[in-house]
Amino acid sequence: MDQKVNRDGTGKAGSLTAQMAEIGRRARAAARVLAEAPRAQKDEALKAMAAALRASSARILAANAIDVAAAEKAQRPASFIDRLRLDEARIGAMADGVAQIADLEDPVGTVMASWARPNGLQISRVRTPLGVIGIIFESRPNVTADAGALCLKAGNAALLRPGSESYESARAIHGALEQGLRAAGLPQDAIQIVPSRDREAVGLMLSGLGGCIDVIVPRGGKSLVARVQAEARVPVFSHLEGICHVYVHAPADLEMAKRVVVNAKMRRPGICGAAETLLVDRALAGTHLAPLVAALIDARCEVRGDEAAQAADARVIAAKPEDWDTEYLDAIISVAVVDGLEGALAHIAAHSSQHTESIITDDAAAAEQFLARVDSAIVLHNASTQFADGGEFGMGAEIGIATGRMHARGPVGVEQLTSFKYQVRGSGQTRP
Repeated sequence: MDQKVNRDGTGKAGSLTAQMAEIGRRARAAARVLAEAPRAQKDEALKAMAAALRASSARILAANAIDVAAAEKAQRPASFIDRLRLDEARIGAMADGVAQIADLEDPVGTVMASWARPNGLQISRVRTPLGVIGIIFESRPNVTADAGALCLKAGNAALLRPGSESYESARAIHGALEQGLRAAGLPQDAIQIVPSRDREAVGLMLSGLGGCIDVIVPRGGKSLVARVQAEARVPVFSHLEGICHVYVHAPADLEMAKRVVVNAKMRRPGICGAAETLLVDRALAGTHLAPLVAALIDARCEVRGDEAAQAADARVIAAKPEDWDTEYLDAIISVAVVDGLEGALAHIAAHSSQHTESIITDDAAAAEQFLARVDSAIVLHNASTQFADGGEFGMGAEIGIATGRMHARGPVGVEQLTSFKYQVRGSGQTRP
């Protein structure tokens, strides 16, 4: 018989395989409870979680300081440390996000469509939880709260596997989530954190834990996501990269373009919705290119550009072919001049990761073409790519951005964490 896993990951718990199998079984049992939990009980847990996050701020910050110090000692990039670091404001935003999820409509049990057949059968398509969702993440400790809360609202159990970089922070946040579950009388196994930093735990999750995990969501760098996509034996919601573009099309207001472009790149350069390439319409190159490049450089962004961008500002570094396919996640952007809308669409089709693209233009017809023809999960007009976020979409939070075409695409929020079933009501019908 497998030995019981201690919740803090200490003590004699048998092999990691046995530990993970036990965690999976407990998650499956909790998922069955959550699937039937009423909205009021789930919302009570979420509100208690938000309060516990605020009350645990000092403990969470102390744990985060350990993670940040280790990252600094390891000389991780500034953008990485920014993703990792927490402060009072970020903890407050995390708590607000959890509270906002409580205010969302409960998708479970929602009738998506219904119809009657000529034989009298009444058929309904009804939202149901997915079951058990495994979340594998690296440096963003807020994923602990966002993912746990979203899964709970949608009636799913969550298995969270934080990276070594955010492990202490994630455990502290998880403690607050457990408080919320206890307060509402829901099983603590509804949101579990993998009590091991061993990379083998990731492989075990990707195997599905003997059918206990229904979906995997990776949140991290390209190597993690690539591994998950290659090895997972269960469905995956993910994006490999966020190579996002901003295209400034003629005619475009220069001041608005500068504001949007600088925000899209520099608000938080290390997030997946940060712009990595700026495309400027050749018709605007004489008036807009130099001011846009200067605005980026003045904001302390390194600019790598084509010949036209280099000619516009001597501080521009010559772009290499790989720059057009690079997710910098840093204060670096590539800049190219393109021949009108068709040139922009061709460049995006060749280099985009199908995450998020934006067009800045006063031409409504061109904007509509861009919105219709760009095949990315999120497409914007006259707005920063940094709005690629479930919270900004009114979802309360997101578990990630999906760029696939099956089931979920774009921000993965509460509705995207459900499936559906058909309920058929009859009055004794038989099939001839």
